[in-house]
Amino acid sequence: EQGLQLLELDGSVEEDCIRIARCFEATRQRCCRLEQDGRRARLQLARVEAERAALEVKLKHARNQVEVEMKKRHRAEAELEKQERKLQLVLELLMQEPWASEALSREQCSVLNALAGRRLGTALAPVRRSSGVDESCQSLLSHSDISYDCTEDDVVRS
Repeated sequence: EQGLQLLELDGSVEEDCIRIARCFEATRQRCCRLEQDGRRARLQLARVEAERAALEVKLKHARNQVEVEMKKRHRAEAELEKQERKLQLVLELLMQEPWASEALSREQCSVLNALAGRRLGTALAPVRRSSGVDESCQSLLSHSDISYDCTEDDVVRS
């Protein structure tokens, strides 16, 4: 009886072994594909991290340059305001002196009057010079609003 059972199982066991062998082969092939995908992903990650590091260096340099340029701009604006105040005082003194109308020609007086009128208007108005830069967006571009550390944290934790 046991011999007959072994003979009956023998055919079934052989088919089961073949099925198991095929499953193992399919699993091995899937593992090989996953291993290759993992290698490709690691290489891509290394490239992206190198690119990110390079971009962070560029960003740091750009932020530093913006800060330097903003400081230069603020110093230049302060110097311009100082010179405008001096010019305004000189114009006011010239216009108040009685001898000015005698010593200066009519053309010179009209130029001084025009300058004094224009300078008084800008001196009393808030400092908003027209320039190549649209200052209405200054709060968006201000170097004081730039967070120097958040980008690295966001990128690393993402």
